[in-house]
Amino acid sequence: MENYVVSISREYGSGGRQIAMALADELGIKCYDKELLARAAKDSGMAEEIFHNHDEKPTNSFLYSLVMDTYSMGYSTSSFIDMPLSQKVFMAQYDSIRKLASEENCIIVGRCADYALKDNPGLISIFIKADMDAKIRRIMRLYDYKENKAKELITKTDKKRSSYYNFYSNKKWGDARNYDLCVDSSILGIDSTVKLLKSYIEMRITSPKGTI
Repeated sequence: MENYVVSISREYGSGGRQIAMALADELGIKCYDKELLARAAKDSGMAEEIFHNHDEKPTNSFLYSLVMDTYSMGYSTSSFIDMPLSQKVFMAQYDSIRKLASEENCIIVGRCADYALKDNPGLISIFIKADMDAKIRRIMRLYDYKENKAKELITKTDKKRSSYYNFYSNKKWGDARNYDLCVDSSILGIDSTVKLLKSYIEMRITSPKGTI
């Protein structure tokens, strides 16, 4: 069997990271979220702090085509050296995601992993959303925030993730047509969402009609 990689995009407050971690445990594979930043720093030779400071942050300083043209030419070109850190971070993560996909079965949270692996037959792309009220309650509970602050943080974070994804993938974040499966975690709850996704993934990787 070829390697499979589950990419999980998520709305802030949907429990996407918790779901991804629990799903990885159920499947017996690794989950890369912030861990991807350390991997990309190691692979690229750049400081890990840079990746944390520019993690999933949108950019409007370069055109999408210029970013990818520079990526195709490699890290040693003068174009890469002169490129803003946000693009360097994206390119290093892009490279590390593709390396991970060639090495092991895993789950990757966010960071345009579905775009980086768009031509990989082992990709299973998932988007996790939730009702706004449920997201607000979750953030209030986790961080002891007031309702207004929780809602503001959700709105800002999702806007940032959307801008980042839309810029680099040239697709629309959260559009069901861009994913294999979209799930509302506020309907099923965290545990049942994990069970649903596990069942779906197992069917995908064992189906004779599948691409894996």
